[in-house]
Amino acid sequence: MARVRLFTEKTDDMTPEQQATFDWVVESRGSMIRPYEVMLHAPGIAQPMAELGAQVRYRSSLSDHDRELVIVTAAVAHGCAFEWDSHEPLARKAGVRSEVLDFLESGASVELTDGEAALIDFVNELCEASGVEDSTFAAAREHLGESGVVELAATVGYYTMLAYIMGACEAC
Repeated sequence: MARVRLFTEKTDDMTPEQQATFDWVVESRGSMIRPYEVMLHAPGIAQPMAELGAQVRYRSSLSDHDRELVIVTAAVAHGCAFEWDSHEPLARKAGVRSEVLDFLESGASVELTDGEAALIDFVNELCEASGVEDSTFAAAREHLGESGVVELAATVGYYTMLAYIMGACEAC
């Protein structure tokens, strides 16, 4: 059970700012989703976060495969079941191999491609140490280019922030 009220539907006791943000999130996402059910307690944060999320998910230069692999890797790194449950099917649809998903979820043995290893290593190091080794950065840059590495780090940061908010509120 979450530590805070989850705003799953629009109610009369919401502030006007919460109601407006609720409407904006539903319009932009198609429905109210868990992270924003929590973040509506801080509507001034919820809407900019949703805007950043739209940039990361829908307007990033990362391929669907790479973006979804990064998201599920961050979900595992932070123990956020909501992120995993939401993005694992999207990762499969984007072409992330079942063996790689099994590796992330259970540690099953897998032979990763250079690109998969570069992304997974980058996410795991960044989540663990708030930075990455030079060799890890170089491998990610080789795979994505410089602007891609910046988008990679931003994607990890966004999903880390969602995991932290939901984790702190026991809504993950």
